[in-house]
Amino acid sequence: MVHQYKLGGYNIVLDTASGSVHTVDEVAYDIIDMYKKKDEEQIIAEILKKYSHLEDVTREEIIECLDDVRALEEAGKLFSVDAYEELATNYKNNSKVIKAMCLHVAHTCNLNCSYCFASQGKYQGERALMSFEVGKQAFDFLIANSGTRRNLEVDFFGGEPLMNLDVVKQLVAYARSIEKEHNKNFRFTLTTNGVLLDDETNEFLNKEMSNVVLSLDGRKDVHDHFRRDYAGRGSYDVILPKFKRLVDSREGKNYYMRGTFTHNNTDFTEDIIHMADLGFTELSMEPVVCPPSDPYALTEADLPVLFEQYEKLTFEMIKRKKEGKPFTFYHYMLDLKHGPCIYKRITGCGSGTEYMAVTPWGDLYPCHQFVGDEKYLLGNVWDGVKNTEVQDEFRSCNAYSREECKDCWAKLYCSGGCAANAYHATGSVSGVYHYGCELFKKRIECAVMIQVAESEEN
Repeated sequence: MVHQYKLGGYNIVLDTASGSVHTVDEVAYDIIDMYKKKDEEQIIAEILKKYSHLEDVTREEIIECLDDVRALEEAGKLFSVDAYEELATNYKNNSKVIKAMCLHVAHTCNLNCSYCFASQGKYQGERALMSFEVGKQAFDFLIANSGTRRNLEVDFFGGEPLMNLDVVKQLVAYARSIEKEHNKNFRFTLTTNGVLLDDETNEFLNKEMSNVVLSLDGRKDVHDHFRRDYAGRGSYDVILPKFKRLVDSREGKNYYMRGTFTHNNTDFTEDIIHMADLGFTELSMEPVVCPPSDPYALTEADLPVLFEQYEKLTFEMIKRKKEGKPFTFYHYMLDLKHGPCIYKRITGCGSGTEYMAVTPWGDLYPCHQFVGDEKYLLGNVWDGVKNTEVQDEFRSCNAYSREECKDCWAKLYCSGGCAANAYHATGSVSGVYHYGCELFKKRIECAVMIQVAESEEN
């Protein structure tokens, strides 16, 4: 499958199955568009008619271009065959190890963010902190179910995990004490709103956390609109200096500044630029996912605005890199040469199979976005997965399991999309969150264009 689009002055041709990216002139762009639809003489006639005003577009030149397209096809770099569908099914059915956990050490929070998917950290239930005993069992469960896999990942999550920092420290110490015995290597991450950060906490995070995710929505008025404490006060002025100290102490590496944009700030590029101007360089901005009835829900009318914003961000990133002031945008991180591997590209994040969330009580869910929904309760860290029917439902999710995805050019980049977003939008993990698809495809187009621009520059 081939996807063609124009952006930033480039005519881009993306071959989905091979991952090849081509930049071509207008004539070649049109020839490739007609290549599978019309015979050679029809293509020649239409190109000659369309470009009759150009002296260098001759029959001979068109035939030469057709030969080039044919050579790329024969080399598997254009109109390549997609032979991965069976591989996707077999891989998920045969994958029986757990590689990562999202450890909900705190079902409570010191902020009262009105758009919070986790109901201010309670996940539709009671406030709670995970005990060391439950967390210890979660690590034992992970080790017992990880097979021969050596590298394991654990994200400390909430609510606000720093409200249970002592247990986090105990659990990290426990994991470090047993990893050599079991031939494991733990990689820890932590997501925080920043309110409780101090120098002592920063020292611990810098020592043990491979990555720290920091919640900041951008400009002060945008951030404070939703991210307030229980007294109704905005948190921007409290957390910003704390984030700066943490990032400085990490030498500007191994963190992500993660924001959420809503219908209230469809000009979210201004928030990203604001964070970049503050000196933060590792940035992410996620679209809110919520019921359409919510006043801050993104609308169909917002889509063209958001597309423009992603393009604006693309050009800003290219400009700033040339100026020696680059920053990273999470959704534009795209390695066209080395990865991720084809298994990852066709099967996705592994929620419910290779990755699970653990509640403060030790219950297992497919991921943090399903916590509290009892029909997706998989089991617990003592007895393991008992709800195999739900697990099989997740095992069937891949880039080819949805009819709408089979003919989509972006499927090997999104891996079929987020099961949680699909569920919340359609009521089924096998559904399609169409709004999210449109945003994702636009981000991939922009990410590829950045790579093209950098290649041309070099």
